[in-house]
Amino acid sequence: MPRTRGRAPAGGRADALSREVVVGAAVELLDEHGERGLTFRLLAERLSTGPGALYWHVANKDELVALAADHVLGHALAEVPPPTDDAVAGLRTLAVTVFDALDRHAWAASRVTAPATLANALRLFDRIGSLVARTGLPAERHFEVSTAISYYITGVSAQIIAPGLTVSPATSREDFLARTADRWEALDPADYPFLTRTTANLRDHDDRDQFTTGLDLLLTGLNATTEPGRPA
Repeated sequence: MPRTRGRAPAGGRADALSREVVVGAAVELLDEHGERGLTFRLLAERLSTGPGALYWHVANKDELVALAADHVLGHALAEVPPPTDDAVAGLRTLAVTVFDALDRHAWAASRVTAPATLANALRLFDRIGSLVARTGLPAERHFEVSTAISYYITGVSAQIIAPGLTVSPATSREDFLARTADRWEALDPADYPFLTRTTANLRDHDDRDQFTTGLDLLLTGLNATTEPGRPA
């Protein structure tokens, strides 16, 4: 959210910093220490400034982490190659690029939310909608389909990438999945026939494959519902 500017904080170096510099340093610290390990004191030390100067650019830690996640998303969007004539292929490339970026910055996955509010989240949704509009789908369905794809990219990425982070920063993905698989394995097969026979898949699955499997089902459905004879 925009800051209401008043007097610069005493002893701070507000004019030696910018919001972009503060957010970029926060991304580095979040990658190193996770969200729980990020403090304004640590960030001030990284930037060789006082905490008061940071509050000149961001209101609080929650805003800072949200801006840092949006910064990560902006870099992901910059990596997406120019669209081709195949809009559905463009949607897949966009989705996978965003997933890969969030996978590299796991703390950010749950912070890229929909509906979009921050700058790059808005750009992501606009790009999704622009590609959906090129598929031949009737115009009255563009919003619903675009939001469904947006929710899949942001929501499923967060569910796949970030669940272990809610347990403990020290818990690895492998440990989290192993513990969950152990709990599934201990269930009564009569009550949970699917879960008890799929524990090996939970332990050993690839997150990116899991994401793209669902994505391809979604995009296959989009292809099936577009009007025949319309250019993609």
